[in-house]
Amino acid sequence: MKATGATDGVRPALRLFVLHHAGGSHVLYRHWAAGLPDTWDVRLLDAPGHGLLLDLPQIDDARRLADFLLRGIESRLDDVPYALFGHSMGALVAYEMTRRAVERGLPAPVWVGVSARVAPQQAGPRSGYHELPDAELRTRLKLLGGTPGAVFDDPGLWALFDPVIRADLRLVDGWRPDPGAPVLPVTLSAYAGRRDHSASPERMAGWAEHAERFLGLRVLDGGHFYFQDDPVPLLRHIARDAATALEAATAEPSAPPPR
Repeated sequence: MKATGATDGVRPALRLFVLHHAGGSHVLYRHWAAGLPDTWDVRLLDAPGHGLLLDLPQIDDARRLADFLLRGIESRLDDVPYALFGHSMGALVAYEMTRRAVERGLPAPVWVGVSARVAPQQAGPRSGYHELPDAELRTRLKLLGGTPGAVFDDPGLWALFDPVIRADLRLVDGWRPDPGAPVLPVTLSAYAGRRDHSASPERMAGWAEHAERFLGLRVLDGGHFYFQDDPVPLLRHIARDAATALEAATAEPSAPPPR
């Protein structure tokens, strides 16, 4: 877990946990704290087999990965309000972590942000992307973005990243929502790239059905990694939405939820 943001010794207003995409790590998000309120404690999580946890066996099941990550942050959930933000695979894992926190009686996040991941009821037939031949898989990854070009150009790097990416794609492909899963008792926002063909705004709108308070679907210019070149527009939305949720969570019980 990589921590950035609020100064040590000062109680942060909010602790934000950021969950990365398939085949990625905390590295893509390492500058985010500079664009978020300096009163926040921003924690960048790595899945096993990624980033700072490269030496751990990879987990290719979304529910088991959610369990692992939740255990890792459990001791940091009750001292200050916290929030989860996940991009693509990370959005799916954030959803599962929230479900598990609620089921186990742990503090629930005051806000959840899901990015570039279709709503659970939109999960379609298995794609089999993790089984594609190398050339076809590389072509699809290049179209999505998010993977450094050097990975495709260097056979040695590709040999390292290939099994990691395939395991993450298997995780995403194999996940299906539990029938009858209850609506999450949290505030949630969704974010989509206007030209994202894998998680279009239309397919992400259904997230409104999965949280008691839905702040809206924010559509930004770009594709699947719409924030990669300039994260500022997204970070502004995150700061505003999470602050709205935090304010509602700390308001008097009689105050109505945000709309």
